[in-house]
Amino acid sequence: MNRVYVCSCFGITEQQVREHADTGACTPRQIASACKAGTDCGGCVRRIQSLLGRGNCPRRELIDSGAPELLGAEADAAAPAALSEAA
Repeated sequence: MNRVYVCSCFGITEQQVREHADTGACTPRQIASACKAGTDCGGCVRRIQSLLGRGNCPRRELIDSGAPELLGAEADAAAPAALSEAA
């Protein structure tokens, strides 16, 4: 198995990012919550964004439409500056 690392700070691979995306993590901030990728130096945030793309993600569509039940908990969560700019 060929491992391509996305986040060298925490040893997170492309496959791990894809697995988290498959289970509902649709933004770099949600990936960070799932595995810490992007929370140290922030150098991998753009790569995470490109892996996530803008594909179909029901949760992202709800967030983009302003669904208040999803925005409340996520809006309260503190995020590093790199993730705040990327999300």
